[in-house]
Amino acid sequence: MNKNKLFRNLFIILVYIFLFLPIIILILYSFNDSKMNIIFTHFTLRWYQELIHNQELLNAFSNTLIIAITSTAISTVIGTISAVGLFKYKFPGKNLINGLIYIPIVIPEIVLGISLLSVYTLSKLELGIGTILLSHIAFSIPYVITSVRSTLNPMTSQIEEAAYDLGASKLKTFWYVTLPMIFPGVVSGAALAFTLSLDDVVISYFTAGPGSNTLPLKIYSMIKTGITPDVNALSSIILLITIVVLTVATIYQTKTIQKREMAK
Repeated sequence: MNKNKLFRNLFIILVYIFLFLPIIILILYSFNDSKMNIIFTHFTLRWYQELIHNQELLNAFSNTLIIAITSTAISTVIGTISAVGLFKYKFPGKNLINGLIYIPIVIPEIVLGISLLSVYTLSKLELGIGTILLSHIAFSIPYVITSVRSTLNPMTSQIEEAAYDLGASKLKTFWYVTLPMIFPGVVSGAALAFTLSLDDVVISYFTAGPGSNTLPLKIYSMIKTGITPDVNALSSIILLITIVVLTVATIYQTKTIQKREMAK
């Protein structure tokens, strides 16, 4: 029994090392004095200072954030409304639509990227930030629909009917009854959409135009010449912000659960 527990703990430790060792190395090399990410020479903060003056890298990161935030907001609204509509209403072709929703999720990104490029070419749309944004909205919506739909169940409809019987309008019922019940799915879908948009390379590569560089595309273009340590510095800052946001969200969620338990 003790041996099984020892092997289990050892396995868990190895998995965590496998997952987090590359991240630790990335942070470590952001303080490396050497420009080559091969050997750690001396501790320095110069790459964080150079990052402030690397306007091209900062512009790419700014474009990435703008696209990610905007596409997440739009796809979350459309995906949430679509998920509720597909759940509540019956109409011809509903089963077909339910099946087609999964196509953008399962097909290779390169196929979706080429397809979107063909649409923009036929529509004579100029490639740029706008086409990247439209593309990210298009491939994010199915993820939001899938996430929100997982929180919908027959009980949702019954509670909505009770709200209607008490005199609530459809808008108030959705805002005060339906949305709070499906909110975990909405948040999960939005988080997934934001993450997918933030690190997308393939689709952005096909739909980007001149002056519409994003951070993943910028880093991808630097592979041939070598990724400079200021990229490690920017990645470390993004990681720090992510940890802070997740910590705050976890604390808020824990306090919310505790308040609900106390209310019971």
